[in-house]
Amino acid sequence: MRALTISAHGGLECLELREDLPIPAPGPGEVRVRVLAASLNHLDLFVLKGLPGVNITPAWIMGADAVGIIDGTDDLVVVNPGISDGTCEYCRRGEQSLCVQFRLLGEHTPGTIADYIVVPERNVARIPRDTPIPEAAAFTLSTLTAWRMLVTRAQLRPEENVLIQGIGGGVALAALQIAKHIGSRVWVTSSSDEKLARARHLGADETINYRTTDVAREIRSRTAKRGMDVVVDSVGEATWASSLGALGKFGRLVTCGATSGPTITTDARRLFWNQWTILGSTMGNDAEFAAVANELREGRLLPPIDSVFDIREGREAFARLESGAQFGKIVVRVSL
Repeated sequence: MRALTISAHGGLECLELREDLPIPAPGPGEVRVRVLAASLNHLDLFVLKGLPGVNITPAWIMGADAVGIIDGTDDLVVVNPGISDGTCEYCRRGEQSLCVQFRLLGEHTPGTIADYIVVPERNVARIPRDTPIPEAAAFTLSTLTAWRMLVTRAQLRPEENVLIQGIGGGVALAALQIAKHIGSRVWVTSSSDEKLARARHLGADETINYRTTDVAREIRSRTAKRGMDVVVDSVGEATWASSLGALGKFGRLVTCGATSGPTITTDARRLFWNQWTILGSTMGNDAEFAAVANELREGRLLPPIDSVFDIREGREAFARLESGAQFGKIVVRVSL
């Protein structure tokens, strides 16, 4: 079968389309999915360049998200990239993303940009056959991550103010859609006026260009010093100070990543004086996967698509992601 692979860490030159890989066979409790399309996440760039403690074996298949058809059936499904063992204490409590053996497709186990993948049956959700394929391919990881961040962890409420740092990527855009679905007032930042305009078209209420404006100071000014109820930060080092500066009293900051770097500093005096809550969040549990899959079935929270590349254009797709110029998800067409 065909798959987009790497055999060593490095740059785009390490990506290789292989056409001679064996078709995987499902084991007990597993299904084989014929992949129609996959999508890229920032995680894929980390895997390409190398992650501490994560080892690959040639030829390592890239990708975490996918939509496809269960082999031997007519069932169209989306794939939950988070694999848990189902037996540890956290799994038994229904918190599969905290599983002590938690693995992600494409990072800890071979990924989804391939003709066929094998996953546990509980990791697929059936969706209507008329669901748009690119949007379905781009749906799960970003939407599931953003759903857990806002709905479960931050418990965002209608009429609250939420700031989403760095609009344009998958999780940030999913957070924008979920926050508007909840009924909150959404603020977004970007260094691109074009991205800010597109975010307004998607429903953002307030926009700030962080390249030309001090985000925290601007938010204090526009809110009469009240600040944000919730801040969504997946950027890390580059935005941490402004995220905290934008928080109001009793505010909640929720983070799922650190694309600009992992090392942050926090003034503990401001933390306790303002009674802030800082929340970490990763992926989602099975109940949250079922919840977002139901949103997809109802035609809600469809992710914006930046571009679609054929599997033979894998390097071009990764180059687009690496550029940071995208607004929305980058999809890789496998066998539409």
